[in-house]
Amino acid sequence: MVSKVALLLAVLVCSQYMAQGVYVVSKAEWGGRGPKWTVALGNYLSYAIIHHTAGSYCETRAQCNAVLQSVQNYHMDSLGWPDIGYNFLIGGDGNVYEGRGWNNMGAHAAEWNPYSIGISFLGNYNWDTLEPNMISAAQQLLNDAVNRGQLSSGYILYGHRQVSATECPGTHIWNEIRGWSHWSG
Repeated sequence: MVSKVALLLAVLVCSQYMAQGVYVVSKAEWGGRGPKWTVALGNYLSYAIIHHTAGSYCETRAQCNAVLQSVQNYHMDSLGWPDIGYNFLIGGDGNVYEGRGWNNMGAHAAEWNPYSIGISFLGNYNWDTLEPNMISAAQQLLNDAVNRGQLSSGYILYGHRQVSATECPGTHIWNEIRGWSHWSG
């Protein structure tokens, strides 16, 4: 009887996440701090900007939690930002992690912040390699952003280097996203 209840509970939980779109590991789950303040971000945004953190790569949830905390500490304590700069981050474990989340303006691409969401991959993709689960997670997140109305259905996808003088999002991500449907060169 206990196993049937556990199975039913698992099915209900999984179906709840499926109905809501991609599962996002909350900031509380990865041990992140709350923001000092937030600025609202509009809906039906025209741009999604892809980044890499240019730091440590992670392959497990525990490693990713530690890397996320380090990135957030750097952004808040060293740069003086109110929170981690990106709306969402993707780890080598294939999980999507909450940064500033939905409807909060990021600090990831200067003048583009009010018009975009920022998605960053944890690691340095000049040498780290994207795994299929990471690519899938990013594409599901972008689809979810459209379904939620955060991004317009005709949004344009840029790599950070297209809107700022930087190597970001790294060569491997750059080569990957140029084949995605919303990418614009």
